[in-house]
Amino acid sequence: MKRATSSAPPTHAAATRAAGEGPVRKCILSQDRDARAHLVRLALSPDGEVLPDVRAKAPGRGAWIGVNRAELEAAYAKGRLRGALARAFKTGEFTLSDELPARIAAALERNALDRLGLEAKSGMLLTGTDKIDTAARSGQLHALYHAGDAGEDGMRKLAQAWRVGTDREGSDLRGLALPLPRPILSLALGRENVVHIALTDRAAAKRVSDALDRWLHFIGPDTPTGAPQSDDLRGPSSAPCETASQGASAHRSVQDGTEASPAATTHEEFE
Repeated sequence: MKRATSSAPPTHAAATRAAGEGPVRKCILSQDRDARAHLVRLALSPDGEVLPDVRAKAPGRGAWIGVNRAELEAAYAKGRLRGALARAFKTGEFTLSDELPARIAAALERNALDRLGLEAKSGMLLTGTDKIDTAARSGQLHALYHAGDAGEDGMRKLAQAWRVGTDREGSDLRGLALPLPRPILSLALGRENVVHIALTDRAAAKRVSDALDRWLHFIGPDTPTGAPQSDDLRGPSSAPCETASQGASAHRSVQDGTEASPAATTHEEFE
């Protein structure tokens, strides 16, 4: 994933995201800057252990990371992570576990599932092939997801219904198969046999996309790379998409092909 750095002009994607999505933070490992909503905050527990703070609510100074799990594990093995954390926290008195990457992945997954559950309760999330097909053909869909064990035929049919409903037959508009089986999705949504998920509200689709995007980026390139897409933004795959998750290798979305101005970088990098 390309991001802005302090020594080079920001990519359009990074500048657009940072300019429109709140305060900017700098990754302590890559030195890339991005909107803090796209990074993961680390904080010290009361007993001095470094833990993920994915909702950025813990008190005290924090350290932000934007790298994926493989990069984080490499930095841990080489001692770079400890040094970067010591500079961020202004102290070397902390406990750093080799389980931190796994804890971050679990926390991001839980956050994404919680977001799906909240949207299900709001009434803006659909499950069930027939309901989704009807909504898709009537142009109501803003995002489409599938369980990791969903059948290819079912995914293709819903993608086609979506293309029909948005007058994009012949395009590659399609949903994203998540690295989660249907029992996990069913439990998160409080529904039985969840195979396909659709969002019919633009704002809800954006919230879900952001949560999934951050998780998929962190867990890395072994995740599915299909793009959950919709009717407004244009992502790295050059297919029309509103929601940003596209797996780990290309998982953000931008609005057009022009360069944006650099995002302000006067915010504190740690908090």
